[in-house]
Amino acid sequence: MNLRDLQYLVALADHRHFGRAAAASFVSQPTLSTQIRKLEEELGVSLVERAPRKVMLTSAGQDMAARARRILAEVEQMKEAARRTRDPEAGTVRLGIFPTLGPYLLPHVLPRIRARFPRLELLLVEEKTDQVLARLRDGRLDAGILALPLHDEQLHVEPLFEEPFMLAVPNGHPFARRDKPLELHDLDEEHLLLLEEGHCLREQALDVCRMAGANERDGFRATSLETLRQMVAAGVGATLLPVLAVQPPVPPSPDLRLLPFRGKAPSREIAMVWRRSSAMGDFLTRLAQEFRALPPELLQPPGAKPPVRVSARRNTKHAA
Repeated sequence: MNLRDLQYLVALADHRHFGRAAAASFVSQPTLSTQIRKLEEELGVSLVERAPRKVMLTSAGQDMAARARRILAEVEQMKEAARRTRDPEAGTVRLGIFPTLGPYLLPHVLPRIRARFPRLELLLVEEKTDQVLARLRDGRLDAGILALPLHDEQLHVEPLFEEPFMLAVPNGHPFARRDKPLELHDLDEEHLLLLEEGHCLREQALDVCRMAGANERDGFRATSLETLRQMVAAGVGATLLPVLAVQPPVPPSPDLRLLPFRGKAPSREIAMVWRRSSAMGDFLTRLAQEFRALPPELLQPPGAKPPVRVSARRNTKHAA
C-alpha cells in the first residue's frame, strides 16, 4: 500500500466512476482499476461494488476512503509545515466561505490580503456551511469563514466581526414610509421571505423571527440572497438582509427600502475556523487579522454616521 493507492481510492469515492476518477488522477482507467483491485487484495475486503454503469463503495470502502482522506490530509499538513518553515507567508490556503457572505465580504478584503501577502495563493471555495465544515474536517479545506455558533471541539474559532441585519421592504409596504429606525417588536406578525433549507442565513433569520414574533411566509423559499432581494423589489414581501449585502459595490435598488433597527440590531457573528491540529495555525491567525480589519463603517447601515475608531481588542469569547 502506498499514498498513490489511497489517492486513487479517494478519487473513486469522489467521482463514483472509474473513468472520471482516472482522469482526475492523471492515469489511465486500467491503471486505476488495477491498483484498486490490488488494494482490495492487500486489505482482504471488497472496497467497490462494480455495476455496468455505476460504481458504489461498500461499507468497508467508505470507511477506508474516509481513513485515506485523513492520512492524505496529514501528509499535506507535513508538506505545508515544511513550506511554512521556509517561507511562512507563501504557499496555498484553501478557504471556504458561505454564499450569503462571500460575494459581499471578499471585495473589501482581498485587495488588502494581496498587498499584505503577495506570495500567497488564496483558493476560495463557496459552499453552504455544512459543506465547508465537511471539507474542513477531512482536509480538503485549510480554513473556513462561517457564522457562529459552531460546536466542534476539533476546530479553533477566531472571531472576526459582528454583522447587523436590516429589514428590506418593497416601496408599497407600510414600513417604507417610516422615518425612524425599527424596534424589534415592530416585526410582530410580519411574514418574512426566507432562504431555502441549508443556508445558515435562514436559521439566523428564523432566530430573529422567534425573538420578534414574526413568521415565515408560506409557499416561497429563495435559492440565493439575490433572488430574495429581487422578490422584495417585486413587492412579494419583506426580508432580513445582512448589512454587507447592501453596501457598495452592491448597487442600490430603487424598488425597495432598507430599514435599520434601533439600538442593538439583530446580527450574526462571523469567525474564521480551522483544525486545531493544523500546521498553519500561526499563519491563519495573521490571515484572520486581515479579515478582522474590515472598515467599521461597512458594518453600519448605509448612510449611518461612521463609528469612532477605537483600538480593537481580540475577542475570544467564542473560541472553542
